[in-house]
Amino acid sequence: MLLQVEGVTKKFGGLVALDDVSISVEQGTILGLIGPNGAGKTTLFNCLSGTLPVNGGKIIFDGTNVTGKKSYQIARLGIARSYQIEQPFGRMTTLQNAMVGGFCRAATFEQAQRLAGDALRLVGLSHKQDVAARHLNIGERKKLEIAKALSTQPKLLLLDEVMAGLTPGEVWEMAGIIKSVNDAGVTIIIIEHIMEAVMALSKRVVVLNFGKKIMEGSPGEVGESPAVIEAYFGVDEEAADA
Repeated sequence: MLLQVEGVTKKFGGLVALDDVSISVEQGTILGLIGPNGAGKTTLFNCLSGTLPVNGGKIIFDGTNVTGKKSYQIARLGIARSYQIEQPFGRMTTLQNAMVGGFCRAATFEQAQRLAGDALRLVGLSHKQDVAARHLNIGERKKLEIAKALSTQPKLLLLDEVMAGLTPGEVWEMAGIIKSVNDAGVTIIIIEHIMEAVMALSKRVVVLNFGKKIMEGSPGEVGESPAVIEAYFGVDEEAADA
């Protein structure tokens, strides 16, 4: 297993955001991470990437216990992530933005530039490499988020709602990009609310609700699960009373 999350718990005061969550991710796969708003999905990403410390449990990545390590240490080991709200350096070019991630690996400016260029090509943004990031549209900014992460040369890429706000056509273009990244050898965990897309991309799907893992299985198994349907849509009180 590339990633093993063992009984991870995260608390904010009296609020338990993650409650004894365990997940395993095979190398080379795409894992979908779904659940209602507030389920703990982004909190889990924050713990995996070192942005937040855990209160309990362990995170084993590529054979190394990364529990408690700083985010820059985890990035150097090979975990990169995107963020829900893209915030590029607006006055810098698209290439310069991607180079920020490249310096995680690069020893020279030229090497960082090469890594950034490769990442922009993979996400289909090479033609905008000299454009100031503030002039990119939302779809292009989403691609840039992925390119910034890819420039760190990750083994594991955490994608947090990179399809949010996109048109249907852009959603499937993004799905194609994600598949290409995975085909290039990068393992992916994707948080997404567009069920059709995440189910099409994922080999397995994990469902969180109120900080607990309530289901794990194939996309077909998860899509038909009464527990998952209840988590998203609630209980039909009339049906429950019948």
